[in-house]
Amino acid sequence: MKSEPMPGKDENTANIVHLPLGERAYDIRIEEGLLARLGSHIAPLLKNKRIFIVTETTVASFYETKISASLQAAGIEQHWFRLPPGESTKSIRIFESLLNDILGTGIDRTDVILALGGGVIGDLAGFTAASILRGIRFIQVPTTLLSQVDSSVGGKTGINSPHGKNLIGAFHQPLAVFIDPSVLSTLPKRELQAGYAEVVKYGLINDPAFFNRLIENGPALLGIEASNQQMALQIKAIKTSCEAKARVVVVDEHETGQRALLNLGHTFGHALEAECGYGSTLLHGEGVAIGMVMALDLSARMGLATTQERDQLINHLKAVGMKWSAAEIAQDLDAETLLSHMSKDKKMEAGRIGFILGGIGKAAMHRDVDLDLVLAVLHDSVNGVQA
Repeated sequence: MKSEPMPGKDENTANIVHLPLGERAYDIRIEEGLLARLGSHIAPLLKNKRIFIVTETTVASFYETKISASLQAAGIEQHWFRLPPGESTKSIRIFESLLNDILGTGIDRTDVILALGGGVIGDLAGFTAASILRGIRFIQVPTTLLSQVDSSVGGKTGINSPHGKNLIGAFHQPLAVFIDPSVLSTLPKRELQAGYAEVVKYGLINDPAFFNRLIENGPALLGIEASNQQMALQIKAIKTSCEAKARVVVVDEHETGQRALLNLGHTFGHALEAECGYGSTLLHGEGVAIGMVMALDLSARMGLATTQERDQLINHLKAVGMKWSAAEIAQDLDAETLLSHMSKDKKMEAGRIGFILGGIGKAAMHRDVDLDLVLAVLHDSVNGVQA
């Protein structure tokens, strides 16, 4: 994929992934220590020397001082909006409040919103940018592994509804994505593991060689095994993941076909999140990891994958300390209830649930799926059964 670096210093140390989307083309810049230099990279992108930063309180406590100094040094006026952490922030109530707070500053259509945080902040700030004044530009600065490899790339923005996850939103591409992998050192182990699920996803979809490298290097990448290569492994995994997503987004920006493959494990995972209440009981990436196991289990039962492939995924998740079954979340989950949540999935079409299925590296969309098989998979997962 073509790489065209943005203006800024230290080009030789940066990894650039380019998304050629015509007038909406943009770069993903991956560079250790980038936050301290953020102002110099952002300034050339601004028509007005001011920016509206949406973040959450925990992230602000780590990075506001550093970023504020960088922006100030670049002569950029700053407006900060600090929100509570957690998935519940992606709500209609907070979306409305944020809209009104930003409109109250006198923002205009030439201004830019900056999303500083994980997937929740990126989705909410992006949807706010898509909505305010009928759409203004925004920049993604993702601070979790999950958001760096997935949600900050591709222009999906949105909030949750009582009816399901991400059911309200818009496709709105960012102006740029700036990724500083050094921020991963501040993440709790659980958050880092949750993001790693999305990295594994790219290998399972269509890159078995990448999946095999993750089996070899995953423990070192996550810091489970001591290694002086951890940062290099993280940068390589982030870049490979972003390149994989970029290739899909360029050919199917609005998810009319191939882009749906990026939802491997998500149909199951979103059902688990809905049942667990979008709180700390289950992180999004944890739901995706368990959902991917269910997808491979269903694939094996349908003859689309082998049980060995399913078990290879389970064993890898166990090796890096991650959950693999719904029984590890809670003891009172019900297979029928989870299936009812799945019936509200965004990929529903003509009353049929869309499932991303297949063996390792061979994902494809399937709609004519026997729901009795799905129930059997759900039942085994909520009971911790590895068939």
